[in-house]
Amino acid sequence: MNLVKRVSAVSTGTVQIRPEHVETNGTPLLWWVNTSRRWTAPRPINVYVIEHDKGLVLFDTGQDRRSVTDPGYFPGGPAGHVYRRLAKFDIPSDATLTGRLRDQGYDIADVRVAIVSHLHQDHIGGLRELPRSAQVLVSAAELAEVDKRFAVFAGLLREHIHVPGVNWTTVTPQPVEDPALGPFTHAHDVMGDGSLLLLPTPGHTPGSISLLLRSEGLPPMMFVGDLTYDVRLLAADRVPGVGDTARLHDTTRQVNQLAALHPGMPVLAAHDPEAASLLTTALQRHGSELG
Repeated sequence: MNLVKRVSAVSTGTVQIRPEHVETNGTPLLWWVNTSRRWTAPRPINVYVIEHDKGLVLFDTGQDRRSVTDPGYFPGGPAGHVYRRLAKFDIPSDATLTGRLRDQGYDIADVRVAIVSHLHQDHIGGLRELPRSAQVLVSAAELAEVDKRFAVFAGLLREHIHVPGVNWTTVTPQPVEDPALGPFTHAHDVMGDGSLLLLPTPGHTPGSISLLLRSEGLPPMMFVGDLTYDVRLLAADRVPGVGDTARLHDTTRQVNQLAALHPGMPVLAAHDPEAASLLTTALQRHGSELG
């Protein structure tokens, strides 16, 4: 039974980050944030769109265009300095979540579930555009970080997370026995049919989650948020410079072990320039195998 009919990627603009953000060089974040002189080439801000038999599902919601039009979007003071040094955004006027979904032939009013990999602002930007009926999933561990004293320095902007009308549903993956999940022993079944499983992938943030898609007629796919910014680095166990390095390595190894169980499974990150082509190639290859 084909529970998932279609999977696509849309991008709500682009972001430039520091090379040390993409791959750690061993120096502390606050050191390279303040000393790095280079930016990467523009990288996508991906939202993954899953057309499930029970409704439209999003993995992440992209960047809010107000972040480049509203001078008050980001905090001031020392926190604002860090945000300015971490990233530069380019969000065209037509790069809203609503507009990008429309380009794919979807109405944002049809979104049933939006999964947020973590609560950094380039993953929650479309929250205000979602219909109030949409269920927004986030890990309980992630949401618990928002009201901590120095959350703003961890990339958590409360006023853009605690949005009136957003139907937050917290998730805590539960023990499962499924050899196909390899090293992962906990999961949350999003739709109750085994097609979309949330897996705990801490490291970039304490409560980061990833999504494993399994559906007849499609190759398995893994959506990993900001666990990596380049799947070639992921495969080599080379981790980003933002997050808990030890946990990033642990989680990276788990994802690589899972990928080894499913040859050809695309691992799709939020800001990997190759992600969209990896998805297209996997779908085309799987289609030719079925044919």
